[in-house]
Amino acid sequence: MLEVENLNVFRGKLQILWDVSMKIEEGQVVSIIGANGAGKTTLLSTIVGLLKPNSGRILFDGEEINGMAPYQIAEFGISFVPEDRKLFGNLSVQENLILGAYSSRARAKKEETIKMVYELFPVLAERKKQLAATLSGGEQRMLALARGLMLNPKLLILDEPSQGLAPKVIKDIFKVLEKLKARGLSIMLSEQNVHYALNFADQAYVMETGKITLSGRGPELLQNDYVKRAFLGF
Repeated sequence: MLEVENLNVFRGKLQILWDVSMKIEEGQVVSIIGANGAGKTTLLSTIVGLLKPNSGRILFDGEEINGMAPYQIAEFGISFVPEDRKLFGNLSVQENLILGAYSSRARAKKEETIKMVYELFPVLAERKKQLAATLSGGEQRMLALARGLMLNPKLLILDEPSQGLAPKVIKDIFKVLEKLKARGLSIMLSEQNVHYALNFADQAYVMETGKITLSGRGPELLQNDYVKRAFLGF
């Protein structure tokens, strides 16, 4: 479904990504783990068109998308949920969700999709008239994820979905992601919570200083000696 080939990305004169290659098959979950500053957010931002690669290719369903504007990439069915949520705080939960269905492919199924996200996140249904700015941090994260789903995506890309959340909220978020995985939605996420990220993933990649240094099936990487030392403190 998605192929990244030899991607090199600079921010100003500083090179952030070095010959990064990876792929995700349809219906697959891919996790990218790494410390802060490893290049995970830069990689995801480049895939969705927020940053432009200096070289390399990004293909989605066989079509080259690097260099396209973010709104054009969204029309392909790629939805991005950033770490900082980017909610409209002075709009209600319902209004934020409706704004997520902005693409032509999403508008046709808007009512069906909003029903689905309220079933996944009952707390949002209870607060649909509440301003987004007045929600708790966990509820805002749920709203950001729900709004990403309003695009009716083929591929859902999440940047650090558990960042800053209480353990119970993280558990709830990953329960929802498991349901989406069971429905066959393709998911790519960057995540510092290594246990959740690798147990959840069909395929996983380790990023360090802008390079892919290790890859394999998620649960198998949990047993890797290097991963244990570098990320789990064993």
